[in-house]
Amino acid sequence: MPKTENSQWYVEQVGPGEIHGHAVLRTLAAGRSRFQEYAVVETRLFGKMLVLDGDTQSSALDEHIYHESLVFPACVAAGGAPERALILGGGEGATLRELLRLPSIRQVTMVDIDGEVVDVCRRHLPEWSAGAFDDPRTDLIIGDAREYVFSSHEQFDVILGDLTEPLEGSPAEGLHSPEMYAAIRARLSRRGAYALQASTCGPHNYGLHVRMIRRLRDVFSVVAPYSVYVPAFDTEWGFAVCGGIVGMQSEEAARGAQQLAGACGGLRFYDGESHRRLFNLPRYLREAYEVR
Repeated sequence: MPKTENSQWYVEQVGPGEIHGHAVLRTLAAGRSRFQEYAVVETRLFGKMLVLDGDTQSSALDEHIYHESLVFPACVAAGGAPERALILGGGEGATLRELLRLPSIRQVTMVDIDGEVVDVCRRHLPEWSAGAFDDPRTDLIIGDAREYVFSSHEQFDVILGDLTEPLEGSPAEGLHSPEMYAAIRARLSRRGAYALQASTCGPHNYGLHVRMIRRLRDVFSVVAPYSVYVPAFDTEWGFAVCGGIVGMQSEEAARGAQQLAGACGGLRFYDGESHRRLFNLPRYLREAYEVR
């Protein structure tokens, strides 16, 4: 790592011709599990960060932006009061934390393949989960999310894909196929919604995001892409919510978001106004979704 101002630097190549760098104060944990390389580092600007296979996953400064954006639009789409939820991935426990804020939630099943990374996060990033792993409504399964979805007969009001992108060699590569999306759709209740993170979507890096949206639309009749700027990623980040009973660009959805934020308490990013911003996408994305 290069040194500048007496700091070690974590440098991440995020695409051809683009790198991001973070001044690292110390490394709290680093290793390789059966599935991926991991590190937890403390950075000068963003605080603690989780890094998997050299890619930033979340940071203390702004993880709430990512996790609230992933969780709550799906809850609004499902009618605002989901009772049963499934998380695919989500090792840090922050997605779980946000779901458990909902007064209506009775049970959350979380399935993550990498128990070593989950343990590292519980030990070094306890603020991310904030006790969620010990909540009696939590059912944590260390196992293959694909296998769970295909073998399960349970129905969920909300399913969240907090997984890495479908890059070659990634543990999540097989979790973004049409067959997997169809199996997820079959696990949704009648009013249910599925939301997932869907890669970078700035004007220079939206190719994978657009391919993911098109693949989702081959399976789900309703797919609403959305995005938010995440400072630790230094780019606009894409998501999508599929299914549900509430149109995401409607005033009904914005009112539902405001009511949900009030019911949850403690939210730092998501409310009715933020919801409107998430779903008002730039022209280059709207046009790219339609081009085959």
